[in-house]
Amino acid sequence: MADTTTTSAKRQRHNNLDNDDNDDYDDDAPPRKRSTTNSPPPYPTETDNPPTRRYTRQESSEERRYYRSQTRSRSPTQSPHAAPNPSPSKPTALHYKPTLLLHGHKKPISSIKFSPDGRYLATASADCTIKLWDATTGHLEHTLEGHLAGINIISWAPDSATLASGSDDKSIRLWDVSTGLAHPTPLIGHHNYVYSLAFSPKGNMLVSGSYDEAVFLWDVRAARVMRSLPAHSDPVSGVDFVRDGTLIVSCSHDGLIRIWDTATGQCLRTLVHEDNAPVSSVRFSPNGKYVLAWTLDSSIRLWNYAEGKGKCVKTYQGHVNTVYSLAGAFGTYGHDEACLWAFVASGSEDGGVVLWDVSSKEVLQRLDGGGEAVLACDTHPRRRVLACGGLDRTVRVWSAEGEGGDEGREGEGGDGDVEMNGTGDGSVDKSETADTNGNINANE
Repeated sequence: MADTTTTSAKRQRHNNLDNDDNDDYDDDAPPRKRSTTNSPPPYPTETDNPPTRRYTRQESSEERRYYRSQTRSRSPTQSPHAAPNPSPSKPTALHYKPTLLLHGHKKPISSIKFSPDGRYLATASADCTIKLWDATTGHLEHTLEGHLAGINIISWAPDSATLASGSDDKSIRLWDVSTGLAHPTPLIGHHNYVYSLAFSPKGNMLVSGSYDEAVFLWDVRAARVMRSLPAHSDPVSGVDFVRDGTLIVSCSHDGLIRIWDTATGQCLRTLVHEDNAPVSSVRFSPNGKYVLAWTLDSSIRLWNYAEGKGKCVKTYQGHVNTVYSLAGAFGTYGHDEACLWAFVASGSEDGGVVLWDVSSKEVLQRLDGGGEAVLACDTHPRRRVLACGGLDRTVRVWSAEGEGGDEGREGEGGDGDVEMNGTGDGSVDKSETADTNGNINANE
């Protein structure tokens, strides 16, 4: 990766943000379950106001006693008008605490990703290396070496057995996680820095974006380009697959976000904000209905790309982002695993990490990322754990309140040049989330 401390290909904008959010739903409402019944008609019916029962002379005293006894004996759970149990209250703040501080990279950290199975934390750096850490203990498992220039991006295969990396040397390499060795055949085709990567959900395809303004779709097994998309008029800064693999999203410093059909390569939709700020990173929401985009006007926007020509429904502000390509992630929080809300996590150029509630846009917590720009952060796929890295060359890991353990433990990482200072998170593994407010969760 090009040395971000001296040069930057990103453009700098100083536009005043026009907060154009369209709050189409109640921001602070608790998550609601979908009704399986049809909506009531707009006009009254007999069932809306059933007539009061009247006894007639023909009804016997036994019948009247029967109806009275039924009314008295009906339990609250049998009443069709019984009030439902109230939903748990929505937390107004998060309480992530630092647990691990990992040293080892010699230059800024450009990308950080937890493996899908939650076992590893991978970090890529401008020092041409990738480090694989144990996500729980912080122990250094492997240092992956082979690129000839700085590494900009990494992406995990769905089975957590393979890691892909894109570099300023214009190549993409695939790594065997168990051995720490690179596959013998790199993916060659881009004519400039490889800046963004994403595996398909099945792991058989890889999409890449480059400073050559193209998006390539790769056959992973054959190590060849399946399709080349003339995507943008400026460097492609971000790409991602939707959860079922049928769509690809790309973004660029030209200010455009484009949705592509994976099978045909056709551009299905182009999203552009009126400010036309350079877009530095993009990702689909876990349920695939929204696109989250980072822009160089210190804003993160949530787009409903399926509605009309595409609609910006939320804008998150409170961080600083005018120079570097920042990247972040979705996460979940709540007191009960059956009732969770969603948050967005992002680094900031002022040296912090900011967590927003997806629905209300309120800042839930600010974390200290070390004082220098935090370029990348990611959330653990199963536990309440967050990791980030940036210009200070340090990996910082936080755990949500109540998940920490082994207070005060210290140790050293794998090869001796990596120091691990802090407490081990000792987190208990949790199941996948059920549902979240804002409808961004994958498991609806």
